[in-house]
Amino acid sequence: MRLNQNILLLGKKVVLVPYTSEHVPRYHEWMKSEELQRLTASEPLTLEQEYAMQHSWREDADKCTFIVLDAEKWQAQTGTTEESCMVGDVNLFLTDPGDPSLGEIEVMIAEPSCRGKGFGTEAVLMMLSYGVTRLGLTKFEAKIGQGNEPSIRMFQKLHFEQLAVSTVFQEVTFRLMMSEPERQWLLQQTSHVEEKPYRDRWLEPH
Repeated sequence: MRLNQNILLLGKKVVLVPYTSEHVPRYHEWMKSEELQRLTASEPLTLEQEYAMQHSWREDADKCTFIVLDAEKWQAQTGTTEESCMVGDVNLFLTDPGDPSLGEIEVMIAEPSCRGKGFGTEAVLMMLSYGVTRLGLTKFEAKIGQGNEPSIRMFQKLHFEQLAVSTVFQEVTFRLMMSEPERQWLLQQTSHVEEKPYRDRWLEPH
């Protein structure tokens, strides 16, 4: 999605930046993990396919992707590469052409040492807020593997309610309806987040 290609979101624990070609090699290494392939229902791709996928996601109007960086590492020193700070990604998919107010959200904290630290929770809150304030979304769904207890607990903590269970796909669908009280709660949870222009020297040519 081109809408977010010039935007950086700065939180307390994580920084969200657009998914660029700079991030592809590290992302590709992550996705060689059989565990991550299982948790994300993904097939392994070649590096060339990964670059093509990154380019298509940047162009697609129905996909919004941010790379999740460790904020502490990212802010520690100037000259730190984003690739060395990467911990995962967070995505919004506008999957229903008949309902532009619905977004499917997913998050992956790929670095095992970075799990259980609240990175995924803050990344999801920041992405929900971005979806509400910038994309006009009022409903969110998350599809999670039945065995992925940490993700299930996280989304429940973020007020998502179970909508359906698929034994065929072995996944649970959760939904969050963005009522006015939920919207106010979300904006309160993300009031510390700063939106900044993404650094020009890392922008890709049009």
